[in-house]
Amino acid sequence: MEVKTAEFIISNTDWWKCPETDLPEYAFIGRSNVGKSSLINMLTNRKDLAKTSSKPGKTLLINHFLIDEKWYLVDLPGYGYATASKSMREKLKKIIESYILFRAQLTNLFVLIDCRHKPQQIDLEFMQWLGESGVPFSVVFTKKDKLSTAKFAENIESYKTQLSETWEELPPIFYTSSEKRIGKEELLGYINEINSTA
Repeated sequence: MEVKTAEFIISNTDWWKCPETDLPEYAFIGRSNVGKSSLINMLTNRKDLAKTSSKPGKTLLINHFLIDEKWYLVDLPGYGYATASKSMREKLKKIIESYILFRAQLTNLFVLIDCRHKPQQIDLEFMQWLGESGVPFSVVFTKKDKLSTAKFAENIESYKTQLSETWEELPPIFYTSSEKRIGKEELLGYINEINSTA
């Protein structure tokens, strides 16, 4: 599956200001510097649909992109910015949580995780909250090209072991590299599969 058209529609701070539509929404979220913008640009075949930045915390709004006039790709603010003020962290938390909990069109949330790091408590807690809230989500490991095959396998296994301690069944897991264009077909295929059966 290839994305033919990707159009920026609107940015918002509140879920209820998002587009009034029946189209399914697939949202992307992750901690700062996880490679979210690069992944979105890879999936949509655009160089700068989502603005990339070396400075974490670029996305502070809910951004809607209409894909092939069939579904929305939603770029959410990241979570866990250590450098942000307490009030800013609380504001972002409210934006993220209200969209995830109240946006009826949200079909699947892709949680991005940098595969170079050991399991982080903040990611595990966030996924635990999603599970307890009944939110459908998938895990997307980014930057696969930055590790050797052995190290990558070791880190992924470590995550799966941690998740298995609290999860009876693991969510769908994807492996990506924006630079090497790894995982694009799998992710878009998964979205297409859900849309086809809806």
